[in-house]
Amino acid sequence: MNYCSHCGASVERAVPDGDNRERYICRECGLIHYQNPKIVAGILPWRGDQILLCKRAIEPRRGLWTLPAGFMELGETTREAALRETWEEATAQVKHPELYLVFNIPHIDQVYMIFRGELENTDFAPGEESLETRLFSEADIPWRELAFSSIKASLTQYFTDRRDNHFPVHMEDLKR
Repeated sequence: MNYCSHCGASVERAVPDGDNRERYICRECGLIHYQNPKIVAGILPWRGDQILLCKRAIEPRRGLWTLPAGFMELGETTREAALRETWEEATAQVKHPELYLVFNIPHIDQVYMIFRGELENTDFAPGEESLETRLFSEADIPWRELAFSSIKASLTQYFTDRRDNHFPVHMEDLKR
């Protein structure tokens, strides 16, 4: 950040009074610009013994497989964001999504919140951000073609929990 979004003057990094972290502070108007992690919300959609994955049509990682997920918008709950992203990327609808995985990814300033939910039907198709959508059984998951480490971790945990038919909420810190 170089300039204040309020008045356009230059900003500098400094620790504001009463704070303990460097922030961008405007030299002119004094506005403190707080920057916080982005929330990514998505769904691990399942039907029977299969998982719905989307092949990305956009960067980063175009052409690789992922769960339907994306950045939360203002005015949304995490569940609403996850359902919206699932519709936008796979035109899929999910019944009763429940929080399943939380990944803290501090090196990219993101928190992933992945819900687990059953597909209402098999009437899904690629949305604007997907090249392809497909149901995969565990044996057919394209493990070497997954877009992100969070997706591999999500699928690995899901298939482990499915063996016991027990799906508690998990939280994990993902490193580089």
